[in-house]
Amino acid sequence: MPARPLQPQPRPRAIARWLLIIATLVFVMIVVGGVTRLTESGLSMVRWEPISGIVPPLDQAQWDAEFAAYKAYPEYQKNNRGMSLDEFKRIFFWEYIHRVLGRLIGLAFAIPLAWFAWRRAIPRGYGLRLLALLALGGLQGAIGWWMVASGLIDRPDVSHVRLAVHLLAAFLILSALIWTALDLLQNARDPRSRPARLHWRTAGLLALVAVQLLLGAFTAGLNAGYIFAEWPGMGGRFFPANVTFLAPFWHNFVDNPVVVQFVHRWLAWLVAIAALMLAARLWRTGGRRPALAIGVAIPIQIALGVATLLSGVAIHIAATHQAVAALLLAAVVWGAHYDGRQRA
Repeated sequence: MPARPLQPQPRPRAIARWLLIIATLVFVMIVVGGVTRLTESGLSMVRWEPISGIVPPLDQAQWDAEFAAYKAYPEYQKNNRGMSLDEFKRIFFWEYIHRVLGRLIGLAFAIPLAWFAWRRAIPRGYGLRLLALLALGGLQGAIGWWMVASGLIDRPDVSHVRLAVHLLAAFLILSALIWTALDLLQNARDPRSRPARLHWRTAGLLALVAVQLLLGAFTAGLNAGYIFAEWPGMGGRFFPANVTFLAPFWHNFVDNPVVVQFVHRWLAWLVAIAALMLAARLWRTGGRRPALAIGVAIPIQIALGVATLLSGVAIHIAATHQAVAALLLAAVVWGAHYDGRQRA
C-alpha cells in the first residue's frame, strides 16, 4: 500500500464521480426492489444472513432445504400452497438479487471511502458527511430485514408502513449522494465555495415529493392500485361511493386503500405544478439542464401513473413508474442544489 501523504491532497472531483456511481447503484436497487414487491418475492428468503447469504443455493439439496424453510412460513401455507420448486426459484431470484445489490453497494461505498480517507483525499468538512452516508446505508439493511420480518408471521404480507420507511430511506440515500456529489463538484471548481443552501421554497417542494413517495409506498403496500383500474374517476365518480372510513380519521391516509389511492392520484398534480414552477425559475436563472430534466420527467411520470392504473398494475409499467419517480426526485434534488448554490 502506498505511504500515507503527510499533507491533505483533496480530490473532490474523483469523490464526486464515485458518489454518482453509488447513486446509480442505489437507483438500480430501487428498481429491483419495486420488481421484488410487484412479484411478491420479498418473503422468499426467510433468514437474514448478511455474510453467508451472499451464496445462493448451488445444488438440489440446498434448493430443497431453502424451499423447505419457506414452506414453514405463512406465505406458503396461506397463499402459495402447492407452489413448485421452479416457481419458488423465480420469486427467490428477485429477493436474492435485491439483497446482493445491498451488499455490493455497501462494499462499493466502504472500501473506496477507506481508501480516500487513507490518502487524505477527502476535502475538509466532508468526512463526517460521508461517514453519515455509510451509517445510513447500514441502517437501511437493518430496516430491510425489519420490513421482511413483519411478513413472517400470521399475516403473510409485509407491513406497508415498514415498506414505506424502507423505500423512503432509499430515496433519502439517493438524494444525499447526489447533493453531496454536486457540492464536491462545485468544490472542485472553486475550493473556496460554500456548500449549497436549501431554500425554504425548494425544501417545501422536496417535502411535498416525499409525501407523494410515501403515499406511493402505501399504495404498493396496501395493493391499493388494484382496486380502481380506471382514470380519472374511481367507480365512475370523482370519489367512490360507499367507502367505509376508519377512526380516527387520519388513519384513512395510512391504512385505507381507497383514500390512499385517491390522495396519491391528485397530490401528483400539486407536485407537478410546484416542480414545474421550480423548473421555470431555474430556466430563468441559467439552470437549464436541471430545469429540462424536471420538465421531461413530470409528464412521463404522470402518464406512467395513469398507465399503471389502467393496466391493472402491469409489472413492467408499475416498475417503470417507480424508476421514473427516482429519476424525478434526482432531477428535483439537482434543481434544488442549483438554486441553493446561487444562495450560498
